[in-house]
Amino acid sequence: MVKKQAEHKQEFVIVTQIGSPIGREDTQRKTLIGLGLNKIGRSRKLANIPDIMGMVTKVKHLLKVEYS
Repeated sequence: MVKKQAEHKQEFVIVTQIGSPIGREDTQRKTLIGLGLNKIGRSRKLANIPDIMGMVTKVKHLLKVEYS
């Protein structure tokens, strides 16, 4: 049985770090590392799932978020 492509289409979010974690809480620094970010200007393409979006929300003041 062949599954349709639409069923496997997954939405992504592109996050770019625009702020420094210096002087922030340790949990925010660890959240950035968990997202795969550690320097200003770095970007990652991540799955748009609740776990990732919760992490993005926690450090939204340090990120630029683009939905695709």
